[in-house]
Amino acid sequence: MASLRQIFGVFAKIGAFTIGGGYAMIPLIRDELTTRGWISDEELPDIIALAQSAPGVLAVNVSIFTGYRLRGLKGSIAATLGTILPSFVAILLIAMVFRGYADHPVVERVFKGIRPVVVALIAVPVVRMARQMGSGILPWVIAAGTLVLVAFLKVSPIWVLAALAVTGAGVTLYRQRK
Repeated sequence: MASLRQIFGVFAKIGAFTIGGGYAMIPLIRDELTTRGWISDEELPDIIALAQSAPGVLAVNVSIFTGYRLRGLKGSIAATLGTILPSFVAILLIAMVFRGYADHPVVERVFKGIRPVVVALIAVPVVRMARQMGSGILPWVIAAGTLVLVAFLKVSPIWVLAALAVTGAGVTLYRQRK
């Protein structure tokens, strides 16, 4: 069983060494938690889906759910503090030190250079989760349809999720009646 100190340390490492938060943290979360045997590759998409459906920041929600799974309420507190403290301290230090340099061309170029890295860090878990979806055509159709609706037709993700939840519940009820 993981100690509270271990949980805090792992999530502090995750919080300290990922830029971009949320989806950019997923590869590191996966690597850290699966190598320790705290979660399996099959559980991660469920935890992410749960974290996305809850209000709040994805990385914090993943920390809450994983910490709770490992050690209950104390585990969720340790994981959450581990996730948010490094970012909080870093932003506080940056705000204090770079207050007068925000519009400096070098600082602007550095942040523009970081953007492609964040995009790549977000793309990695998307590809991994896509591989785990299975070989059937229906998951791919749903994923492509969702992409088109949200990215190009500007439909709110809330409406897409609600429609898919109702459809999924309807299909399940229909299959159970047969």
